[in-house]
Amino acid sequence: MRNAAVATFTLDRQALVDRFDRARLRSNELFDLIEPGAYYSRPIALRHPIVFYEGHLAAFAVNTLLKRALARPGLDENLERLFARGIDPEHEPAGDALEWPERELVRAYVTAAGERVREALLADDLDRPGDPLLDRAAAAFAIVEHEEMHHETLQYIFHRLPLTSKRRPEGYRPVPGGDPPRTAQASIPAGMATLGAERHEIPFGWDNEFPALCARVEAFRIDVHDVTNAAFLEFVEDGGYSRDALWDADAWAWRVEHGVEHPLFWEWHEAGWHWRGMFDAIPVPPAWPVYVTLGEARAFARWSGARLPTEAEYHRAAFGNHDESERSMPWGDAPVDATRGHLDGASWDPAPAGSHPAGVSAFGVHDLVGNGWEWTSTPFRPFPGFAAMASYPEYSADFFDDRHFVIKGASPATARALVRRSFRNWFRPPYPYVYATFRCVRD
Repeated sequence: MRNAAVATFTLDRQALVDRFDRARLRSNELFDLIEPGAYYSRPIALRHPIVFYEGHLAAFAVNTLLKRALARPGLDENLERLFARGIDPEHEPAGDALEWPERELVRAYVTAAGERVREALLADDLDRPGDPLLDRAAAAFAIVEHEEMHHETLQYIFHRLPLTSKRRPEGYRPVPGGDPPRTAQASIPAGMATLGAERHEIPFGWDNEFPALCARVEAFRIDVHDVTNAAFLEFVEDGGYSRDALWDADAWAWRVEHGVEHPLFWEWHEAGWHWRGMFDAIPVPPAWPVYVTLGEARAFARWSGARLPTEAEYHRAAFGNHDESERSMPWGDAPVDATRGHLDGASWDPAPAGSHPAGVSAFGVHDLVGNGWEWTSTPFRPFPGFAAMASYPEYSADFFDDRHFVIKGASPATARALVRRSFRNWFRPPYPYVYATFRCVRD
């Protein structure tokens, strides 16, 4: 039974500007990590060169808010076309062959665009009821959330750079810590799960979050903790990467083609497995959640006699109550803070599974928000009644192809402001770069 309250919308302009300022500051901090020689490199073939993203964040804000929503002029038509869209090359080719501008020009544009956008956020009429672009200040929220989401994209792209191509933040130290938690399952009773939201229930959401969908979920058991590196090592040592019967056909073909024998974040150094961190290679911490592709997660689940949860089962385990009500967060209705989950840039690395007990769900399940996105077995599809958003009509629709799958929760790199029950993320099954883990369910 849904019990979401209607959110009366009043635009808090200063709060929005403050959020924009924080996002811009974080973007600058991330780009400052990169050594100059890496600026035009392309660490991940399915993403653009790094230069693109610095221009893209500013150009998206100009194109979406200033030009499209407010009918204002842009700053540089050529740059706003070049940096328009940050989709992988399968959808929007933009490879190394392009003539990318000098970094000084990009940064000058970014600074000027930020000032112009900030002025609009402070003074323009951003909330126009009935306007498809500005109803409930949709375009303004879209540009800020877009930048916050790209912080995580930047982080996992930078993760693939050589360690020497990044500037280690002062005072940073990886903290492996801890033994793996005891393996256990929680019993989830049958009940209803609400996916998504109604537009009036939350201040802002992306088009794939609407409208709400109520689903009946049968009883199941789910792992209390995400699968850890220690647990996944057992699968590796038992020959899990050499047993094709455990793998989907497409995942097996990907594994063979690319010679995959272990998670991308693991590397064999001398006499043991090491975690390829952002700034260090350290012995693989056994208590951290393992980050893998959907194909690897499914193979492990079959090996252990289980399966992955559906999107609805994740919702039931995360937000369900013992009665028919639902929570806004796994722990209740209190806002997100550092005690509830490992997120919001708390660290460049995961934390030991189960180290945020204040974020446990009503059924005793840990880390449902934070420490790693969670793969589900649900293809990314629209909810009945879906309508593409006017400010970014291609945001979701280009990916309703049954080749992308829903992931839920949040990772250590996910901005706190993005953590809401209705938020949906998605990736293709063989995409190995994202901070995505999993847990198993049994009927």
